[in-house]
Amino acid sequence: MIAAGGSVHSMVLKAGIGSDRHVNNTLLTMYGRYGVIGYSRKVFDEMLDKDVVSWSSMIAAYVDCNRSWDSLMVFKDIMRVNGKPNAVTLVSLLAACTKLLDVRVGKFFHSYIIRNAIELDVSLVTALLNMYSKSGLVQEAFHIFHSIGNKYLQSWTVMISCLADYGHGKEAISLFTRMEKTGLLPDSMSFSAILCACSHNGLVHEATTLFDKMINVYSILPTMEHYGCMVDLLGRAGKIEEAYRMIMSMPMEPNSVILRSYLSSCKHQGRIICADSLLLKLLLETEPEIGANYVLAGSVSSLQGYSNCINNTRNDMKQMKQKGLKKVPGYSWVQLPIGEQSDLCMYV
Repeated sequence: MIAAGGSVHSMVLKAGIGSDRHVNNTLLTMYGRYGVIGYSRKVFDEMLDKDVVSWSSMIAAYVDCNRSWDSLMVFKDIMRVNGKPNAVTLVSLLAACTKLLDVRVGKFFHSYIIRNAIELDVSLVTALLNMYSKSGLVQEAFHIFHSIGNKYLQSWTVMISCLADYGHGKEAISLFTRMEKTGLLPDSMSFSAILCACSHNGLVHEATTLFDKMINVYSILPTMEHYGCMVDLLGRAGKIEEAYRMIMSMPMEPNSVILRSYLSSCKHQGRIICADSLLLKLLLETEPEIGANYVLAGSVSSLQGYSNCINNTRNDMKQMKQKGLKKVPGYSWVQLPIGEQSDLCMYV
C-alpha cells in the first residue's frame, strides 16, 4: 500500500499540485500511518503554507510512530509562530504525554485547555482521562470524570480500566453497573475493561457472570482479548480444566498470549491435561523465534504424568540452541529530559 501511496505522490508532483496545502496534509498523514515518518517530515518541512491541520497531522504522525518527544518539539514550533492548537492537536499531544508518562507536561496542556476555553469533546475528555489514569493520578482522573455533565461511553470505559489497573476490581464492577443504569449500552471495549478488572483481582464468579451477560444480553461476540482475560483469570484461580474448556470453545485459534498464560498457569499449579501437548506444539509453531517459549515448554513437559512429551520438548530445546535463541530478560528505562521539559512548559 505504501508503494501505491508513493505513486500517488509522484503523480501529485507531475501534476504541479505539490504545493497544495490540502494535498500535502493528506500526504503527510498517509506516510505517518504507514510508519514512514521520514517522508512525513519531508513533506511537512517543504510546506510553505502550514495550517493547524498540518501541525496536528505531523504531531499525530510522530505519536503513531512512537516518537512522542518529537511530537512535543513540533508543539514548540507551533507556539514560536504564534499558532493556535485546536482540540485535535491537543488530543495527540496528550497521547504523547501518556506514552511518555510525563504528567507534568500533560498538566500544562490541561491548563492550556482551560485557559483557552477549548470545548471538551469526547476525544479530548478521553485523552485527559487516559493521561491522568495511566500516570497513576486516579483522583485527578475521577475529578475530571465527575466534572463532565454528559459522560460518554469512552469516558466510563477509561475509568473502569483505571480502576482495573490499580487493583480496584469491586469498584470497577460498581462503576460498570452505574454506567448500565444510565442507559448506556456497553460495547466490546467496555467488557474488555471490566473483564480485565476481574482478572487482575481474581473475581471468578463476577467475570463468568459478566462474560455470559456480554454474549446473552448484549449479543456481543467475544474477541481474542475477552477470551484472554477469562483464560488468565481461570488459570490464576487454579481452575485449569475450566481454562482449557474456554480455549477449546474459542471459534478462533488462540494467540500466543493466551497459550502462554494458560501453560504458565499449568506450570505454577503443577497440573496438566493430557491434550496440552497440542497447545505446547501450537505455541512453538506460533512463535518459534521466542526462546522463553521453549523454556516454558520444558517446564510444563516435565510435570508428573506428562513424560510422553518430554522427549519432544528436549528436541525442541535442542532446536532452540541450534537457532541461537535465548530467553531475554525483561528491562525498562525512563528518560527524563529535564531541561527540554522545563523549556517546553514555557510555551504552554
